Amino acid sequence: MELFQREAQFLSKLNHPGIPKIEPDAYFTYYPHNSNDPLHCLVMEKIEGLDLKEYITRRGSCITEKRAIQWMIQLVSILKEIHDRNFFHRDIKPSNIMIRADGQLVLIDFGTAREVTETYMSKRSEGQVTGLFSAGYSPLEQLNGQAVPQSDFFALGRTFVFLITGKHPSEFYDSYVDHLNWRDAIPSLSPIFTDFLDRLMARLPSQRPQSAKIILQELEEIYRTLYGTDPHSRMKHSASSVSDREKPNAPKGDPFAAKTTELMPKTTPPTSAPKIPSEDKKTNTGAKLDPSFVARTQQELAEFIGPMASIICQRLLNKNPTMSVTEFVQALAQKIPDPKQAEEFQKRCLK
Repeated sequence: MELFQREAQFLSKLNHPGIPKIEPDAYFTYYPHNSNDPLHCLVMEKIEGLDLKEYITRRGSCITEKRAIQWMIQLVSILKEIHDRNFFHRDIKPSNIMIRADGQLVLIDFGTAREVTETYMSKRSEGQVTGLFSAGYSPLEQLNGQAVPQSDFFALGRTFVFLITGKHPSEFYDSYVDHLNWRDAIPSLSPIFTDFLDRLMARLPSQRPQSAKIILQELEEIYRTLYGTDPHSRMKHSASSVSDREKPNAPKGDPFAAKTTELMPKTTPPTSAPKIPSEDKKTNTGAKLDPSFVARTQQELAEFIGPMASIICQRLLNKNPTMSVTEFVQALAQKIPDPKQAEEFQKRCLK
C-alpha cells in the first residue's frame, strides 16, 4: 500500500513525455458495497505500445549500436528529470520501459521510487530501507538496502546489455571473478561505447558517472564521434517521420525502421459514442440529475464494465454536476470499449 501511494505522489509531481501522466485527483479511495475495507485506486495515462522485453522478443533480433545510443539519451533525459527532483527509480529494467508507436520511450512502474531526503539517508545508514532487487539488473548495494541515484545508472547499463545482446545479463556473469563478460557476445560494438557501458555498470557507485547530466554529455559526444551528427536532431526527425521510416524500403542500415510497424500493436482511434437522434434527446441543463436516474444508469453501466461503474459515475457528476441527461449518458458510453455495447447502453438509458 505504501508503494502504491508513493507512486501516486511521485507521478503527480512530474510532467514529462517519458513518464505516465496522472490528474491531480487520480488517487482516491472507494468503499465497495457492504465492505468496511476501502479500495485504493489510481487512474493514470494508458501507454499504448510494448515494453522493451516484449519488443525484443517479438522483434527476433537486437537493436543496433546507433539505436542503443539514441534510446539511452532518451532514457537518461527522463532520469535527469527524476533525479533533479531528488527522486530515483530503483527498478529500471526492460519490462519497465515501454515504447510508443512514435518511438518515444516511457519509464513506468514508479512504485519503487524513493525521494532522497535526510530521513531516507538516515534510514539507509541504519539499514532500515527495504532492499528491492531485480536479479541481473539491480546493483549489489540495492540488495543491501543501500540504493543511491547512481544505482539507476547501473540498472540502465544492464538493461542495454540485454537490448544489444538479447540475453539476460546474468547469463554473462562470472561469479569466480565477479565480472560481466558480455563484450565478446557482440564484438562489432565500438570500444568507446562498450567502455562507457562498463563504467555505468561499475561495482561501486563512486566508480559510475555521478549525474544524469554527465551521462548525457558523454553520450552526445560519443554519438557525434561515431556518426558525425547531433543526436537530438536525428531523434526529432525520427519521431516526426516515423511512418516514412517504417516503410518496407527503409534504409538497410537501420533494421529497426523496417520492423517497427510489425511489432507495435495495431490500435484504432477511440470510437466516439453513437449520436442520439435529436428527437430522442433529453435536456436537463442547469439542474442536478435525478438520483433515481443516476442509480439506474449506473446499474446499466455496470453490466458492461463491472463495479468501476459507480466510481466513474460519481467522478463524472463531481466534475459536471449540472450536465444534461444526454450529456451524462454519452459521456458514460465513451467508457465502454465496444461501440455496439456503447450504443446499446445509450438506448437503454435514453429510451
